[in-house]
Amino acid sequence: MNKKIDQQAADNIRALAVAMVEKANSGHPGGPMGGADFMHILYSEFFNYDPSDMTWPFRDRFFMDAGHLSTLMYAQYYLLGNYEKKDVESFRQWGSITPGHPEVDVARGIENTSGPLGQGHTMGVGAAIAAKFLEARFGDWMNHKIYGFISDGGIQEEISQGAGRIAGHLGLSNFIMFFDSNDIQLSTATDEVTTEDTAMKYEAWGWNVVTIDGHNHEAIRKALTDANNETERPTLIIGKTIMGKGCLAADGSMFEGHCELHGQPIGNSGADYTKTLLNLGANPESPFDKYDDVSAFYETLLKEKTAKAAEKKAAIETWRQGNEALANKLDYFLSGALPDLDFESIEHKAGLATRAASSNVLGYLAEHVENMIVSSADLSNSDKTDGFLKKTSALKKGDFSGSFLQAGVAELTMACIANGIALHGGIIPVVATFFVFSDYMKPAIRLSGIQELGVKYVWTHDAFRVGEDGPTHQPVEQEAQIRLLEKLKNHSGKNSFLALRPADSAETAVAWKMALENNNTPSGLILSRQGIKDLPANGASRYQEALAAEKGGYLVKEVENPDAVLIANGSEVATLIEAAKLLEERENIKVNIASVISEGLFRLQSKEYQESVIPKNKPLYGLTAGLPVNLEGLVGENGRVFGLNHFGYSAPAGVLDDKFGFTGEKVCQNVIEYLNETSMAKI
Repeated sequence: MNKKIDQQAADNIRALAVAMVEKANSGHPGGPMGGADFMHILYSEFFNYDPSDMTWPFRDRFFMDAGHLSTLMYAQYYLLGNYEKKDVESFRQWGSITPGHPEVDVARGIENTSGPLGQGHTMGVGAAIAAKFLEARFGDWMNHKIYGFISDGGIQEEISQGAGRIAGHLGLSNFIMFFDSNDIQLSTATDEVTTEDTAMKYEAWGWNVVTIDGHNHEAIRKALTDANNETERPTLIIGKTIMGKGCLAADGSMFEGHCELHGQPIGNSGADYTKTLLNLGANPESPFDKYDDVSAFYETLLKEKTAKAAEKKAAIETWRQGNEALANKLDYFLSGALPDLDFESIEHKAGLATRAASSNVLGYLAEHVENMIVSSADLSNSDKTDGFLKKTSALKKGDFSGSFLQAGVAELTMACIANGIALHGGIIPVVATFFVFSDYMKPAIRLSGIQELGVKYVWTHDAFRVGEDGPTHQPVEQEAQIRLLEKLKNHSGKNSFLALRPADSAETAVAWKMALENNNTPSGLILSRQGIKDLPANGASRYQEALAAEKGGYLVKEVENPDAVLIANGSEVATLIEAAKLLEERENIKVNIASVISEGLFRLQSKEYQESVIPKNKPLYGLTAGLPVNLEGLVGENGRVFGLNHFGYSAPAGVLDDKFGFTGEKVCQNVIEYLNETSMAKI
């Protein structure tokens, strides 16, 4: 412990944060100045990792919630050698590796992309769940910690209730979170928007809570020591800090604790940039320098961290030699590989709802994929994830031997936790709810896509056929929203999402196969509540034919020289089969039928393949239970899509099918009208 170095290091972080924002003329300097003391003490004395092996699976992890405080991380990691001077100098600039909000970059210490407030610490909860899950299977040596950093805004976001409740309920003693409580927000003081007692709130959820002076290094040190010794509860350290700690005005007076310091360069706030840097011990002519003593301290520190990690690695190697089978299994989990799975062997009764077929698949996976956590938002007996739950048990405080997370009614929290599980590594996360409630999950789904995480989303009750629950529970526009993500590229240049709406039990099994094999982007299975007639098999195996869905779309009915091609996905494919039979019997109209489970994936196939399924020289008719835009890109400007352009109504599913025109009879008539119009247009 060296009080002088500790203070210098914290001030160096402050000065760097100020300089980054001032040079970029954009950013949030005040918060990083307040959190600098905690960050330095955490990383210099408590945080366990290997500077020479940043992706070491058994490292401690730090999850930033307040992404606008990115300069706090960049400054700290610059001192640790993870960034170069030119990197912090180019904060928020094109091509920079120091963007305005941190993006996943494990090699430089950034574990999560910090999105809207609340999500960062919730991903930390997910990582803590993952660590407990693995510890239960491989031993107490796997005792790394998950640290979170949250601000007043994150505490206020509603998601914090779900994260706080679940972390406390599960007794995540490996999760330690610092609350940078400076009483200042972007546009107001906190007392203008809240009077809650944060400590009591977290205590009620079962957390260990301590309130300290966030600038007192001894208090920080003791709080972190006690938190690391806690064995029953997650810990919240409420650090009372000062916004813009160390800022001076032009006349040399202190200019701290002002709202203006939150979201703009301090030179625009009433503080003086040059005098503030001088007050912090920095050189205004070279503000991105590491202080000499601080640089020397961190050079020594990195050697100590590397040596300590080597000791831990040696202990792990001793465990591995005495537990060869377990060690091989752990390596397998961490590799992301899948065991050999025989989806064709899964038995399905005839005419199942695809949610029920999914339940059969999940039951099979529960027995064959050991590193999977399935979660449901209090709907397991309705979204049918209970097919998995019946073969395992729920995670409980003190018992993480099971594989099912009962998230309660908290769709957004559940999805963010899944992102955290995926970020930790070693575990496949699956989350489920009704499709209409995907609206609650969208911010987390978007971050799944940005972070390129293989989270599996299961959405049931996929259309207006939910029936009596009415428009509030009937997804009409949700498929269009989700499929937009198939059109959006991630930073690797790939589709940022894989949306799969299977047409029957066989396609559901194939959809699960596709989702599990899709490791680097999120996948969504969109499943029916009502039973669906199985599509007819042209050969001996409907499953083998359904494997063609791996190209995104394929023909489930094919004739030579068809008069038209009918296109759908999900439940509507079976309706097209019924309509096709009537068209042929009554009008001698021959049609092909394409099941397009994923337009995004279909568009990645060769032009020749796409043309073989959906030829441009034939009349094209699409049927969708959602907005017509779901299929308009496939049928083109000369085709027709029959879909919904209104909200649903309360009535039994069969009645709604009839009223809305989704029966074989009515679709047959609609196709005839379309073909007649097409013929007339050619005359």
